[in-house]
Amino acid sequence: MRTRTVRTLIYLAAGLGLIVSIFAALEFYEASLRSLCSINAFFSCSTVDTSGRTTTLWIPDYLWGIGGFLLTLAFAGVAESRPRDRRWTYALLGLTSLGVGLSLYFVYVELALIGAFCVVCATAYVFGGIAWGGALALATRPPRGSEPTVHRRRPRPSAPAEDEPVALEED
Repeated sequence: MRTRTVRTLIYLAAGLGLIVSIFAALEFYEASLRSLCSINAFFSCSTVDTSGRTTTLWIPDYLWGIGGFLLTLAFAGVAESRPRDRRWTYALLGLTSLGVGLSLYFVYVELALIGAFCVVCATAYVFGGIAWGGALALATRPPRGSEPTVHRRRPRPSAPAEDEPVALEED
C-alpha cells in the first residue's frame, strides 16, 4: 500500500474514532441516546454507562477516546509534515499502541467485570486498531530515500580507453 494511502487510512480512522468517542460522551450524559445501541441485555451501552466502571485513573473512558484520537490526528499530521524525522512516526506508533492496550483493558472491564458490551465503544476500539495498523505500516517502511541503489556495469567500449596501452603491430 502506498504511503499516502496509509496516511489517509490513519486520518480517516482517527477522525471517525473521534466522532464515535464524542457520541459516547453525549450518550453518557443523554439517556435517550443510550437506547440507540442497547440491543439486548448483553449488547447494551446503557448497562455499561450506568455500571459505575467507566472511569480509568479518575478520567471518564470517553475522554480517553476523545483525547487519544485528537493526539493521533496531531501526531499523524506532524509525522506527515516531517517525513525525514522518523521519531514522529515512532511516536505515532507508540501512541496508537497505548490506545490499543487501553482498548483491550476496556474490553476486559466490559466483559469480565460488567458483563455487557458497548457497541459504540467497540466501534471506537476498531477505529483505534485501524489507526494502529496504519502507524505500524508506516513505522516498518524503510525511510524515504533509503532504497538501495542499483549500480549497473557499463558496457566496455570497443575502442581502448585513454589510459589503456595500445598494442602496436609490427611489420
